[in-house]
Amino acid sequence: MDTKLRQLIVDYMTEQKLMQLATIGQTGPWVCSVWQAFDEDLNIYFFSATNRQHSMEIEKDNRVAGALAKPHTVSDTPRAVQFSGTAQKLTDPADIAKARSVYEGRIFDAETINKLMENNERPHVFYKITPTKLVLFDVENYPENSRRELEL
Repeated sequence: MDTKLRQLIVDYMTEQKLMQLATIGQTGPWVCSVWQAFDEDLNIYFFSATNRQHSMEIEKDNRVAGALAKPHTVSDTPRAVQFSGTAQKLTDPADIAKARSVYEGRIFDAETINKLMENNERPHVFYKITPTKLVLFDVENYPENSRRELEL
């Protein structure tokens, strides 16, 4: 595994808390923005209401793709992380505890998470994305070949 590339991806994902997530449904692709956290294996976690379009689509087709990109101007050197993989709603208490361990404090505090999970009108749950592909687009660190794929 390319350790420099992996570290650049970790650093960028740490910087960027908001990601764009693409799902697929009966009417075609859909993109939304969700807050993300990740673990040491680069699994990505997000927390969302079960009645959101992306949540309902994941229940029927777990294939997802996404991007983490900070705002750029045309004079900035482009950098971003893209991924594809599968997503699943977490139901096992150990899996939920793992998601909370990386999400709490980074995105929401424990009290906010508990309130959202207990909301009867819009209950929130954790989802885990297992990437099958992670790509760093980084002209700054790789000016000659800026698209770098991390082997997973």
